[in-house]
Amino acid sequence: MEASSWGYYMSVRNMEDQMERVVRLASQSAVVIFSISSCCMCHALKTLFCGMGVNPSVVELDEDPKGKEMERVLMRLLGNSTSVPVVFIGGKLVGTMERVLASHINGTLVPLLKEAGAMWL
Repeated sequence: MEASSWGYYMSVRNMEDQMERVVRLASQSAVVIFSISSCCMCHALKTLFCGMGVNPSVVELDEDPKGKEMERVLMRLLGNSTSVPVVFIGGKLVGTMERVLASHINGTLVPLLKEAGAMWL
């Protein structure tokens, strides 16, 4: 195997490992937010969920040694969107702040949270 082929293989393998890690983390809690600790939109989304009585698990990408790789995986899942926060509810990708707020405004967020066991009322 050529050196360039080996490098490509290792890059793809690392991406697959990080994809598995994102999926595993996303399904460990009813609500999971992939965030960057200094991001004001991430803070606003965490505040929204906490204000609704939801206790999300938060993965701070900038505090994780493999955070950059996970961020690339999230970008691929979102179709190359570069924005955080990225939210999973019930192990399913909901999307970024824009999608979560749209769901909140149109009334579909609370039923989704209840179905995932993140809210009881």
